[in-house]
Amino acid sequence: MAVAMASAAERAVLEEEFKWLLQEEVHSVLKQLQEILKEASQRFALPASGSGGAVKQENFVLSTSGTDQVKGVLTLQGDALCQADVNLKMPRNNQLLHFAFREDKQWKLQQIQDARNHVNQAIYLLMNRDVNYQFKTGSEVLKLMDAVMLQLTRARNRLTTPATLTLPEIASSGLTRMFTPALPPDVLVNFYINLNKLCLTVYQLHVLQPSTTKNFKPAGGSILHNPGAMFEFGNQRYEVSHVHKVECVVPWLNDALVFFTVSLQLCQQLKDKISVFSSYWNYRPY
Repeated sequence: MAVAMASAAERAVLEEEFKWLLQEEVHSVLKQLQEILKEASQRFALPASGSGGAVKQENFVLSTSGTDQVKGVLTLQGDALCQADVNLKMPRNNQLLHFAFREDKQWKLQQIQDARNHVNQAIYLLMNRDVNYQFKTGSEVLKLMDAVMLQLTRARNRLTTPATLTLPEIASSGLTRMFTPALPPDVLVNFYINLNKLCLTVYQLHVLQPSTTKNFKPAGGSILHNPGAMFEFGNQRYEVSHVHKVECVVPWLNDALVFFTVSLQLCQQLKDKISVFSSYWNYRPY
């Protein structure tokens, strides 16, 4: 009998602790998450002070430790590249090419747009459970955390995993028509985000003559194509002869990635607490 009473008393204590967790601690964590993610969301659209919410422009110098074949300056305004000024030294004859965005053109960085949208979706999920909302089961909390973590993981992945593109996709991209003077037909460019860096890849091409003895094998999709990659575009076959990758660090992208990591850890810690309680008795969260 004493054992049974002790077990009942222990269960009662656990039930009270679990009730407090659902009513108090969960909302404390949700508030923390909202504050962190609002900070993250603001990083994607940096308001200039005193400009009524306008997004300020930031200039970044492109650099690489390997070569000086490509140099340039990029101007970023939120999720848009509003200017790109690039110098390219052609290795065959050391000719210096200069090309820049047309004044009427901007290039939207889809990765940044998507990451921001996922963050805002996570915030929306959290705000749907205001301080007056009463969580009744651990399952409810777990489902909410899973939904928030899914959006945060997608946001992080958009910045850490650039899209794989084929060379014809790069060649047909609207980016090739952004520049003045126009890019020469034997040059391709691609911009993308990788972690906290804005990257520019320049591909120099060699035309494959119909009489070539090379075995033509079109390259598939890739983040970065290597010299020797072949493709067909506009009834002409090409081979990549030189690849130049330059990049610049965007500090606020690094901030956003840190916020994602901290938020995911908070979500997981709350899930772990719910799971610990569920292991004691048949308050089953699933």
